[in-house]
Amino acid sequence: MCVSQHPWMGCRGPYSPVLPLILLPLYFLLAQGAIILPEHLETLPNLTQVPISVTAFSREDIILKCEATGNPTPQIRWEKDGKQFGPEQTGSSVVDASEHEDMPLDSFAGIYQCFAANNKGTAVTQTAKVIVDSVPLVTKEHELHKTAFVGESIILTCNPPKKSTTPQVYWMGKKMRHIDQTDRVIIGLDGNLYFANLLKSDSRKDYNCYAQYEEARTVILVTVAKLNVVSSNDVMHEKKPHLLQPQGSHTVKQALRGQRLTLECIPKGLPTPKVEWEKTDGDLKTTSARIETFNRWLHFESITEDDEGEYKCRAHNSHGNATHSFTVTVKAAPYWTKETSDLMYAPGETVKLDCLAKGNPEPTISWSINGQSLAVVDDDPRRIVTRTALILRDVKTSDTAVYQCEATNMNGSIIQNINLFVVELPPQILSSDGIVYKVFEDEDVYMQCEAFGVPLPDISWYHEDDIPLLSDQRASLFTNGTIGLGNVSHTDQGLYTCSVDNTNISITANLEVFNRTVIHKGPQDIHVHRGESAFLDCLFYKDPRLLKYEVHWKKRGQNLELTIDKKYTMFNNNTLKVKNVQIEDTDNYSCEVRTESLGQVTATGSITVVAPPEPPSSLTLSVDNDYSVTLSWTPGASNNSPTTEFIVEAQEQPQTDSGNPRWQVLMEIPGDFSHIQLSLQPFCIYRFRVIAVNEVGRSHPSKSTNKHATPPTVPYSNPTNVRTNSTEPGILLITWDEMEKRLHNGQDFRYQVFWREANSQNTNWESSYVKSPPFIVNNTGTFTPFEIKVQAVNANGSGPAPEARTGHSGEDKPEEPPTGVSFTVMNSTVRVTWNEAQNVRGHLLGYKIYIRRLGPHSARERRSLGKHHHMKERDRLEKHKPTNGDSRVVHVHGAKTSAEVTDLRLFSHYELKLTAFNSKGESPPSPPAHFNTPEGAPGPPSSLRFESPTDTSLVLYWTPPEEINGKLKGYRVLYQKVSMGDDSDVVMREIPDPKVDSFELKDLDPSSSYLFKVIAQTAAGDGPAIERISATLLEGAPPSNITVVSGNTSFNLSWVPGERHRNRGFQISYLRKSAGGQWEKSELLNSSQGFYSLSGLQPGTEYSLMIDHDNSTLWQGVFRTVGPVPSEMPGRFATQGWLIGLISAILLLILILLILCLIKRRRGGKYAGTPSLMICRQCDIKHLVMLLMWRNIFSTHSEGKRKKGHRL
Repeated sequence: MCVSQHPWMGCRGPYSPVLPLILLPLYFLLAQGAIILPEHLETLPNLTQVPISVTAFSREDIILKCEATGNPTPQIRWEKDGKQFGPEQTGSSVVDASEHEDMPLDSFAGIYQCFAANNKGTAVTQTAKVIVDSVPLVTKEHELHKTAFVGESIILTCNPPKKSTTPQVYWMGKKMRHIDQTDRVIIGLDGNLYFANLLKSDSRKDYNCYAQYEEARTVILVTVAKLNVVSSNDVMHEKKPHLLQPQGSHTVKQALRGQRLTLECIPKGLPTPKVEWEKTDGDLKTTSARIETFNRWLHFESITEDDEGEYKCRAHNSHGNATHSFTVTVKAAPYWTKETSDLMYAPGETVKLDCLAKGNPEPTISWSINGQSLAVVDDDPRRIVTRTALILRDVKTSDTAVYQCEATNMNGSIIQNINLFVVELPPQILSSDGIVYKVFEDEDVYMQCEAFGVPLPDISWYHEDDIPLLSDQRASLFTNGTIGLGNVSHTDQGLYTCSVDNTNISITANLEVFNRTVIHKGPQDIHVHRGESAFLDCLFYKDPRLLKYEVHWKKRGQNLELTIDKKYTMFNNNTLKVKNVQIEDTDNYSCEVRTESLGQVTATGSITVVAPPEPPSSLTLSVDNDYSVTLSWTPGASNNSPTTEFIVEAQEQPQTDSGNPRWQVLMEIPGDFSHIQLSLQPFCIYRFRVIAVNEVGRSHPSKSTNKHATPPTVPYSNPTNVRTNSTEPGILLITWDEMEKRLHNGQDFRYQVFWREANSQNTNWESSYVKSPPFIVNNTGTFTPFEIKVQAVNANGSGPAPEARTGHSGEDKPEEPPTGVSFTVMNSTVRVTWNEAQNVRGHLLGYKIYIRRLGPHSARERRSLGKHHHMKERDRLEKHKPTNGDSRVVHVHGAKTSAEVTDLRLFSHYELKLTAFNSKGESPPSPPAHFNTPEGAPGPPSSLRFESPTDTSLVLYWTPPEEINGKLKGYRVLYQKVSMGDDSDVVMREIPDPKVDSFELKDLDPSSSYLFKVIAQTAAGDGPAIERISATLLEGAPPSNITVVSGNTSFNLSWVPGERHRNRGFQISYLRKSAGGQWEKSELLNSSQGFYSLSGLQPGTEYSLMIDHDNSTLWQGVFRTVGPVPSEMPGRFATQGWLIGLISAILLLILILLILCLIKRRRGGKYAGTPSLMICRQCDIKHLVMLLMWRNIFSTHSEGKRKKGHRL
């Protein structure tokens, strides 16, 4: 048996290489050991950079690079279109068009291939195609003007220039803002702008189409379109969908494997259609397709043969649908299924070079040696060519070369360079010395001893006691030198030696055996609702000597990676959280514990995500008879929770109706059913849909069936709740509940109404036809009984025979009042009884008790209060004269003949009347009855206020109660101190005279507050008290703590008035501290006002302020106004003689004007409201001017201002 663990190590055999090694020595330097090669060893060329095809719009675009390594360094040459191009260069070469300005750009177009050669062989690159194209250019953008009606569809075309590369098209406005794309407005694959239907807001003048040619690094404006959307005078009708793209009903699309492919369906219609895609010969979910651009595109980013098949798009709205089918075929240029590595063989071996490629159609394989086809190379009997391989027998060092394998079909070609190096080398051990192998007990271990040499050397393994390891039945030696030891235990630990037979070349290896890692609690099989989070546990034991370990969670064998949205989170205890699980998260999840290099232990559980089922599909109707159908459907995916039931919903619409009826539940059936028989109503239009239900919830409704109409027939039933609703005497009004239109069962539906007088000798029915209730019969008397019935009728006939009911003609008011009215008074309640009403002339609905308060019980007692108190009492009683508020109506429903009226006022005189009523009105009232309520305790006094003559006395003033409820006998006054500790004693004063409305209390404590209560009294007892808290007022004094804020010509003084202090009048004395100042006083102030502005002062001047009281100073201070001192004002203008003269002339002129005004005033008369100039004896010029202005105002408006006074 031959087992290979490295691609460069072969096995012996008739067609197997002995030493298949990768050619480049650098590769071995990265392996476990390094092959020691002679310094002079020559190597084959190895391509490190190859040219790629390019489309060029300028010289800078054409740069083809080719580079190779080897010993000796390869010579690089180019061929263009099969001919030598340019000189050879060493190591690397570049075709750069910008370096050859003398050559036309078009001359660089062609097929290029690079050859790298040295004396060992020649490597060949894949061909590269250079296409030269001109830069896209539009001399003048195309202008487009379109006008269309609202609701129509339209296409704005772009038509960018055709080039070798397809441009990316953008539609933008003037400010380079993209036109918003929606399912209604979209850019097609052809670059045109499609409108499924137009809105008024689509009108604009800046629909600009730009084409971007990425390879040319160019963006050009192609089309400028103006769209004017106008409203139509016609009613805008909705439209069924049609496809703007593609045309026809079927399209065939062919693509190459790995290329992009987009299927497009752009519909028009109103409302905007929706688009759905399906794979008619399979499941769309199994393809690589993605639905994009508002469901208008089905896009394959890298299409494969598995994506071949039949596809269909369906555009639909409420008025219909449109479909288009696609046939997608996938061809393939050749591609490698397996690439052959560079090989190193020993002379005499047999070499097989594989060329494994696929394509559609199947590619042909051709071979070359050092770039020359086998057809032109000398035949060699040692060479055998099969369909997919080149076999070389008994290879020689001269067979060292670069072999080219080329696969070709109609869609392209690929080439592969295979370096074959035939050489003889001495034996070597490549594996590293002293490797420590770590393994769990009871597992297998493989210790490497890879040897290299020609011929392949033999190796042996020994344990610590030089015992050959192959003597152990658990050991097995592989051809590459690796030794395997199965089911190891702790006794197998120690040192092992690998040596090359017949040499002194050897290496050692150490084996360490550890306890197995065990997962105690792994992930369980759990069910989780979609959208919730799932948690999987992973608790394990490991050998304490193993310090390094990792825990990985896997899904389908792939590691779960942490994502930005934290879909997967692993906690410190290694528990996995899966956030917001979806159906696609249903899978097996593995917890893998990796301990250093020993491998891993895995435990697997599962998450089953449950969700409401998917909606049923493929609904079909099969007709059983005119009024019965069978509905069938295909259940949708149950989403991991069995479907328990299906809900069948229906839209039922009578054929005479229009509009869109609502969906209603028709029935619920078990989840293992997929069809049901349905009974239908005649003359209706039906649509059905089905909803699936599982333990998680309901699915979305399925697509509805097509409309199904049933034929008409006679009505199956008659209207219900037939009754009379007569409101006027002499009229019989028959009405009923209208039947639903779904029960009409045909055209020309109407009702046949029957009636006849009950208990009449005439037994014949009268009838009439009507479309709807009610039906009126005249001249039927007052409240006369009738038999009535109603039957349903349509164009096909009459419904079943109806049942008769009894009703009455219209009512009238009761003719007679109730009799036998009596009452019993109990405090504030009166119980009223009466006889049943007679001659009601209708259905008795009940009685109404009218009760009205006429006033207090007696006025004679009020006269005894005396003249003074009588006046007050009269004023108070004026408020209590009978008003609407003193009248009440109590409704007694039904046939009761007694009732209680509560909450009456005491000590009052009442009047009572009684009426009977039916639906038409009330009877005449019964004769008035009068009664009195007894005396009761009064209410609280209406008000309570205080005056404090001294700081130890208070005078209480109160007013009588609003509700006396009897004869007022007097008052009781109670008071006590309000304290934080125990309650103080209550002092009571009796006032037996009801005329008294005040009381003075003396010797009160000035430092305390008191709680006062005043209670009114009648013979029935004391009423509730009115309560207030008050205290005496203290002797006050002028304020002594003054805050002063200075202004330019004023001081603002503020203080806090003393609590409970009486108001005190005082004045503020002030003295200007400059020469000539005299003490002046302010106006009289009140200590409670808290603020005063002392104005009329000079700026920048110091003043002494003082408040005195009883020949003692309470407060004083010195303060300064803000601003410059008048003497410090700039004087260079004021001191000028001409200015002084000017001011003097102005003053003289003003004085003359004032005198003239005074003379005029005296001639015209004077009234009390006219301001006098004589009071302004010390006014400055400013004040005089203001005074003159006031005089002119008064002179102008004197006739209209006679009754108003102004004072300066």
